[in-house]
Amino acid sequence: MKNVLIAKHPATGETIDQWLETEVQHVSDIYEKSSAAFKFWSTRPLETRLSFLTKMKHYLLENIDEIVEEICSATGKVKTEALTADLMPVIDILQHYEKRAPKILKRQKVSTPILFVGKSSYVDYFPLGTVLIISPWNYPFQLSMTPVISALIAGNSVILKPSEVTPTIGLLIEKIAREINLPKNVLQVAHGGKELGQALVSGTPDSIFFTGSVETGRKIGMEASKRFIPYTLELGGKDPMIVFDDAPLMRAVHGAVWGAFTNAGQVCMSIERVYVQSSIHGEFIDRLVEETKKLKMGEDVGSLTFHQQKEVIRDHVLDALEKGALLLTGRHPDKWGESMYLEPMVLTNITQDMKIVTEETFGPVMPVIAFSTEEEAINKANSTEFGLNASVWTKDSKKADRVTSKLVTGNAVINDVLVSVANPHLPFGGVKSSGTGKYHGDEGLYTFSRQMSVMRDPGIKQKEINWYPYQNKYLKVRALILAYFSTKKQKAALVRSFYKQLRKK
Repeated sequence: MKNVLIAKHPATGETIDQWLETEVQHVSDIYEKSSAAFKFWSTRPLETRLSFLTKMKHYLLENIDEIVEEICSATGKVKTEALTADLMPVIDILQHYEKRAPKILKRQKVSTPILFVGKSSYVDYFPLGTVLIISPWNYPFQLSMTPVISALIAGNSVILKPSEVTPTIGLLIEKIAREINLPKNVLQVAHGGKELGQALVSGTPDSIFFTGSVETGRKIGMEASKRFIPYTLELGGKDPMIVFDDAPLMRAVHGAVWGAFTNAGQVCMSIERVYVQSSIHGEFIDRLVEETKKLKMGEDVGSLTFHQQKEVIRDHVLDALEKGALLLTGRHPDKWGESMYLEPMVLTNITQDMKIVTEETFGPVMPVIAFSTEEEAINKANSTEFGLNASVWTKDSKKADRVTSKLVTGNAVINDVLVSVANPHLPFGGVKSSGTGKYHGDEGLYTFSRQMSVMRDPGIKQKEINWYPYQNKYLKVRALILAYFSTKKQKAALVRSFYKQLRKK
């Protein structure tokens, strides 16, 4: 018997839709259809593929309010965040690649060393095949659509397995594909949970793009490596914010509040650790508490999306309080009740052994920690296994560059938070346990492409100097190498030596 998927509003518990789960035994059939669709789609000119993405952009703009409502119902987000952080980036990436993709994917001519005179060199880009994309529940529309769009533009067919926590987003994406008349099976959506995900990973993808937890990412990386399948992993974060005493104070306060509590803290790039220089620590805390208390639940801060995540947040906060942390805003976990709305929490008196310092919390929790020196701030910021994003706050541009260059992170922002991921020109990805590979920017299309390097010879000469026979060639090749690679001073010495030998003769 087929399993029925039931989608409920995370905050109200109201059933919003239900439909049949994709059966595991159909995975091989899904891959066969995707392979057949790839043979068609990959042979379409780039202009043709982009025309469908242009249709998609227009559809999103024409149905903007309906899509926002769908995202809010699935996630519990407030409307402004659904619009600006889940939908707008998709529209932006579509428009970016409309303009940029022809330049990115065209043949790239490169230089050829003068020793290979007469030859030319270039790089061509080809699609990989069937790309499996497994997306998360925190930004289910953006984090599904951005890699889907990138893979399709590069000429791949796509199998998308959206999160079972926000399953209606998968239905929405299927609807969009139908409305723009995307060719059959070029994009297939598989609906289900972990068992289906495991079956898809164990199937026959030509590439895997996963966004989610570190634990699952490691398993996918290991499975893909067994078969030498290229993979990209966008995993967790524990992003630090470093505030120096010469920072624009109120801007830093407002940035911290938004960076920690947007989407109820359910952002892989959330500000999860705030390091503030000791000389301004007290004032910063006072202003931070004041601004945090102004936030309105349901208008500024939405609900949690995933019930199990609430227990992770509870565990982290209780661990901190038991070890001596002070809760300055928000409610004690014992008073949370059943609601999925958690008031934003600011904590101080933090020590490095607390879970809210070392593990990803993924909720509306902001630990604030004092530091004295620049070196101390850098060491503390680099102290976790994660390296996704970071922010440095100072009016001193040289200090900002110096500190940023010493942070072990895939992305960084100066005097702002989170926004590096919102620039479609910038490649985005993490280091350490935050993942491997990049998307967005030019890299976002190269990630889904097979690169081929080519050297061409006109075929006029019968032989090359380095071909057989080698008789009497050593001295000639040696002279050529020395003449080409030597410095001006060395070349002059060689010329003098040459003429000296001539005079002797």
